[in-house]
Amino acid sequence: MRIVAGEYRGRRLSAVGKGDPGAHLRPTTDRVREALFNMLGGGRFGAPFDGTVVLDLFAGTGALGLEALSRGAASCTFVESGRTGQRLIRENIKLLGCGDRARLLGCDATRLPDAGDAADLVFLDPPYGKALGEKALCAARDKGWIAPEALIVWEENAEQIAPEGFTLLDSRRYGDTTVTLLEAV
Repeated sequence: MRIVAGEYRGRRLSAVGKGDPGAHLRPTTDRVREALFNMLGGGRFGAPFDGTVVLDLFAGTGALGLEALSRGAASCTFVESGRTGQRLIRENIKLLGCGDRARLLGCDATRLPDAGDAADLVFLDPPYGKALGEKALCAARDKGWIAPEALIVWEENAEQIAPEGFTLLDSRRYGDTTVTLLEAV
């Protein structure tokens, strides 16, 4: 797993291995991440990276938030409850030397503390089929983590319906992954 573009382009990230206790993590593949970031940076969604505050919910290895940092995001808060995921995120932040722009919250994404800075870009990659995405998204909104007009990138195994307070912008399928884009209202 590598960073696709930007400041850290080509840098290899730590990931889970077979037999690793965190093998249940499902990192976004390089191919899907590249397609996703090309779509986001293509102009239709403005310039979503430069100076952006990012929130990465169910962060896993941190690959999505780290890719955003590589492309110019100002900061990223990674939310991951699993010990293996937290370890991998710490390793990846250290590997890239971006600790001054990254923060790790070791908590359940559906039970967030009050926010510091509201995010302009939110990555939401919950375990597939467990109905955690909407709960986490609403918790983030209710605790002040999501700025008005923030762009939400929601990965699941099927297209998602926009919860109250969000507008559906687009949905794209990449193999077994569906990316649903929402805007906070």
